[in-house]
Amino acid sequence: MTAPAIKRVYDAPEAGDGVRILVDRLWPRGISKDKAGIDLWLKDIAPSDALRKRFHGHPEDWQEFRAAYAEELQGAAAQAAVAELRRLLDAGEVTLLYAAKDEARNNAVALRMWLEGA
Repeated sequence: MTAPAIKRVYDAPEAGDGVRILVDRLWPRGISKDKAGIDLWLKDIAPSDALRKRFHGHPEDWQEFRAAYAEELQGAAAQAAVAELRRLLDAGEVTLLYAAKDEARNNAVALRMWLEGA
């Protein structure tokens, strides 16, 4: 399994992106489905609304967010989405898409870290 790339959904699609997967629970503001170039939307792999709201605006809580998110990823719906993601990663290039402004601390980064066992 290769590690997925990570990009903001607002960045233009590129040929090397492979399968572009939105890993947010909400559709990103101000971008059309055509312009986003999203191949798959895995809502069930995204953090819950409660966790997202708790973390929003509190980047200092990054470690707590990652731990809570890792717990949520153990749920049945999330595990089904994780299985789909792993299948796609085994098949080729994958780019995880997120809408957050913080490029270092967001759910796509936390998800990749979790997938890599960090």
